[in-house]
Amino acid sequence: MTEARHSSPEAMIKTLVPSYPVYCVRPKTLREATERFLDRFHGRVLYAVKCNPHPLILKGLYDAGIRHFDTASLAEVALIRELFPDARAYFNHPVKMRAHINTAYRVYDVRHFVVDHEAELAKVIDETGGQDVDILVRMATPEAGAAFHLSAKFGATPQSCVELLQAVHKAGLRAGLAFHVGSQCVNPGAFGTALGVARDVLTAAKVELHYLDVGGGFPAAYLGVDVPPLETFFAAIEQGLKALKLRRDCVLMAEPGRILVADSCTLVTQIALRKDSRLYINDGVYHSLSETVHGGTRLPVRLIKQRGAASKQMTDFTVYGPTCDSTDVLPTPFALPDNAAEGDWIVIDRIGAYSNALSTNFNGFHPETFVEIDETAA
Repeated sequence: MTEARHSSPEAMIKTLVPSYPVYCVRPKTLREATERFLDRFHGRVLYAVKCNPHPLILKGLYDAGIRHFDTASLAEVALIRELFPDARAYFNHPVKMRAHINTAYRVYDVRHFVVDHEAELAKVIDETGGQDVDILVRMATPEAGAAFHLSAKFGATPQSCVELLQAVHKAGLRAGLAFHVGSQCVNPGAFGTALGVARDVLTAAKVELHYLDVGGGFPAAYLGVDVPPLETFFAAIEQGLKALKLRRDCVLMAEPGRILVADSCTLVTQIALRKDSRLYINDGVYHSLSETVHGGTRLPVRLIKQRGAASKQMTDFTVYGPTCDSTDVLPTPFALPDNAAEGDWIVIDRIGAYSNALSTNFNGFHPETFVEIDETAA
């Protein structure tokens, strides 16, 4: 459900007086983050849809200039192709159902597929007929300072990458190499390390690349995290590329998600009950706040009083979500004014990534209200 625009989360609260969680989307912030990435990355930018697939977010990205989307399921492919008929969807999940490959190719005109195993390559060739298809081989990378090490699940070894690239070339298809250094990676050197592995793979494979996809992982500035400037990541990529002998027309690609959308959303929750230094709110780890557990994400928070003024004295509160599950508790406390009480609202910033995308319907709770914040309003 999407409501009208408001000038700020505070204005939204004054108008709606919500007893339900509300996502406040900031189109201007989203546009600025997207344009910054597009301007400074010297290649093709694919937004990672899984990070936040809400139509307001997708439309904001499209309006800012995104025309390529990293999709990991048939549902995401359909969403992008139906919202933006002139945009391209890339089926970048290394493991896909045959029917989904077939439908993506024949119904939604998908031509780019990622594989990390010979059986998956055979499936893609079989379901597409091997006609007008680009195959990118997903390469595993070493752990290097990411909150989520994605190569624990996907990615071929260097030797397997060599064999897969040669098989793609032998099949007469355009070959590419892809990797992902891990989500929320704060180490720019991880890209240089991965490109060093890619250099060894390409030297051994002796196959010319049409695509090189350096993946995502570009981090957001959460609390307590020392995030290097974006330019240092791009510099590491540029330096690593110098050692690769690529075709002049090889397409360099990246799959940012978090760094584009993290700052674009604020979540407004309400306190249902206070028990001493424990707060029970109407959102939690089964809904918008799961990354606080799985990724250790710490988010900026502030209190808006329903009545009276907020105290200047701060207290660390343990925060529980709305479900009946005792594990629905945030792993780190919220520092809030010590007069926080039932009915007050907690405003949580930088929650645009992996929040609504990971929300469940557990216990009948499901945050679904979105509003737009007009940051140009006085």
